[in-house]
Amino acid sequence: MSVERRSGRKTAFLAATATFSTFLIIALVAAWSVFYAPGPSAREGQSTIVSLPSGAGVSAIAATLKSAGVIRSTDMFKAAATLTGADRKLRAGEYEVPSGSSLRSVIVLLVEGRVVRHYVTLPEGWSSAQAVAILNNQTLLTGTVETTPEEASLWPDTYEVSRGESRASVIARMRRARDENLARLWAARSPNTVVRTPEEAMILASIVEKETGVAAERPRVAAVFTNRLRSGMRLESDPTIEYGITKGVPLRRGLRRSELDRPNPWNTYQIDGLPPTAISNPGRDAVAAVLNPPSTADIFFVADGSGGHAFARTYDEHLANVARWREIERRRAGVPPAAPEAPALTPVPEVPPANPTSGMAVPPGARVITIPAPAPAG
Repeated sequence: MSVERRSGRKTAFLAATATFSTFLIIALVAAWSVFYAPGPSAREGQSTIVSLPSGAGVSAIAATLKSAGVIRSTDMFKAAATLTGADRKLRAGEYEVPSGSSLRSVIVLLVEGRVVRHYVTLPEGWSSAQAVAILNNQTLLTGTVETTPEEASLWPDTYEVSRGESRASVIARMRRARDENLARLWAARSPNTVVRTPEEAMILASIVEKETGVAAERPRVAAVFTNRLRSGMRLESDPTIEYGITKGVPLRRGLRRSELDRPNPWNTYQIDGLPPTAISNPGRDAVAAVLNPPSTADIFFVADGSGGHAFARTYDEHLANVARWREIERRRAGVPPAAPEAPALTPVPEVPPANPTSGMAVPPGARVITIPAPAPAG
């Protein structure tokens, strides 16, 4: 072969190589620009919500993203995912993709698993009817709750939920959380608790929960109700009357005298002991307070004007606390201070304690439940 021919072939090879290199560079630049260039704008708003099912492959994910308008080309997405090794790391879930996200940004979002997280909170002391309303207001959930759960069967907490999850499954999780937490708290109960079963604990805890919104007061309120039950007094809790009227739907007004006097199964001014069911879904602190009540002699409490309550061991102390609260109410309403009451012409006879061993003075007219003394062992 002549030198001229060899030289010609070499020149042609170099030219072809240069051309290929040029095309390769152009292709890489184009791919680079597509990989980092802004993606499609969101069809509505500033982002697009897209859900990727578990077990979906790269092709199915690419098709879902393309259908949602998040990427322009399924082929480019698959190629980019394969070349970067992301095809084995893409995670299922619900994603919020910002408008105009580049292909690279979308892949990073899916690899890092930055999914949209949804939460549902059941506050302490809310009724089961209110819990169902909370779930019904979550449009990302599906299905219906056929029957309102029993009071105190749901555990107040914040739960993470997924788009498309059924409301019934969330209720089931709330039930399981209640059973698990109650079992732990019941196992750690004190011998001082007045309740005899976990169900009684939840009933009394639900009343404690509704009586005060101050967490630090729950043990003391639990002690008041424990002392009342032990001494044979009625609980006389206003929230129980409200529950008997509305079955857990907020009344949004004060109780009327006629409602206090009207018998219903939950009216603890009219019934002895605990009501037939709980009146709310109590939280951990209220349940723990009932199962481990502090040792106090308090049997009364009334609002003190600061959001909390004033506690008292005797009826006279309680009357003084009530008078202070009434005066606070008058000042807030712009009503002049009340005139001092005239002294009684005859002294009110002292009322003996309901339980001779308790040392607790019961106010005049209070309904007392007589607790028989245990029979002597013989």
